[in-house]
Amino acid sequence: MANVVVVGAQWGDEGKGKIVDWLSERADVIARFQGGHNAGHTLVIDGEVYKLHALPSGVVRGGKLSVIGNGVVLDPWHLLSEIERIREQGVEISTDNLMIAENTPLILPVHQDLDLIREEAAGKAKIGTTGRGIGPAYEDKVGRRTVRVADLADDATLDNRLDRLLAHHNALRKGLGVAEINRDELKAKLLEIAPKILPYAAPVWKVMAEKRKAGKRILFEGAQGALLDIDFGTYPYVTSSNVIAGQAATGTGIGPGAIDFVLGIVKAYTTRVGEGPFPTELDDADGQRLGERGHEFGTTTGRKRRCGWFDACLVRQTCATSGVNGIALTKLDVLDGFETLRICTGYDLDGQHLDYLPTAADQQARCAPLYEEVPGWSESTEGARSWADLPANAIKYVRRVEELINCPVALLSTSPERDDTILVTDPFAD
Repeated sequence: MANVVVVGAQWGDEGKGKIVDWLSERADVIARFQGGHNAGHTLVIDGEVYKLHALPSGVVRGGKLSVIGNGVVLDPWHLLSEIERIREQGVEISTDNLMIAENTPLILPVHQDLDLIREEAAGKAKIGTTGRGIGPAYEDKVGRRTVRVADLADDATLDNRLDRLLAHHNALRKGLGVAEINRDELKAKLLEIAPKILPYAAPVWKVMAEKRKAGKRILFEGAQGALLDIDFGTYPYVTSSNVIAGQAATGTGIGPGAIDFVLGIVKAYTTRVGEGPFPTELDDADGQRLGERGHEFGTTTGRKRRCGWFDACLVRQTCATSGVNGIALTKLDVLDGFETLRICTGYDLDGQHLDYLPTAADQQARCAPLYEEVPGWSESTEGARSWADLPANAIKYVRRVEELINCPVALLSTSPERDDTILVTDPFAD
């Protein structure tokens, strides 16, 4: 059976939540493979709005196994709070439908402290972190001093992990003029939460292998977007993990050969939250209109998103780095009513024409977009469920996007409602 990876192909906020929910109805397992609770997915099901941050989108669907993979960094206190909130909305969450990889690193209060302290000290050099401890948690994972889920079950191992962790963090805090961490208090918090988290712990790599062998359909759910990837994003204004599709394998412990289809989620225009380059950003009435019509405020932070025209050059790049087989084009209806639309096809860098975004940050900042104008449409596309429901110019816009990014449209989304979706290619087709 086919296994599908869903990744954002811009700077996040592309509408992955709806698409994952749409696909999850046909999947048996839904696995988160990277990121933390700094990412947010909004699902609208029968008029009910669910806002998820740590939980995989599949939890709102009965009969599915939701997995938090080892590529995620997990704030256990936030997770329990989110579970309780979702339960209040009538969703059953138990060890029968939620599993956490034993080797998942934990986000601790010390990580959030360090995140906020360093961002404040950076001044103009800040990178726009959400301040939730994601970056410092990934740093400790690479530094081999993290506390992982399995460590909560063994007191001696937990002591060793805390000794190594605090030797590093207390030295940092001293240099930043901050009081040292109270080790006893931190350990007490972990021991208190351990019995609430450990029942969900499992060898996810083994479970995933068994599910695949049994012919189960697996949906790999990414967070954020490929332009925030630690290696291939607009560094340093990026997240702290690999976001591209290859991370689905290492972030869950399944081999890359298990991936059959990569679906890139692409918004019909471009948005970004926080600092960093944004070649097609609009500071005019058109940008304001996109933001208002698209309700562009972050699910996690509530921050207003920066808005701009569709950047085909960037999406072509992310489709290549993630090996995207097809895209899900979302929020087409936000473009309704524009007389003329613009699509970025490349950049001008000091008189040189580029068909990709360069790696150097100073060059990225100097890239001026090269636009192609296409006619807009006055008719509504909201709620369209077939090509016949779309205006001719809307179809032409979609076809031009496909040509410019060298990738076909597999799904087309025309509203937040899950059924307002046009299926072109079934990612789960064998």
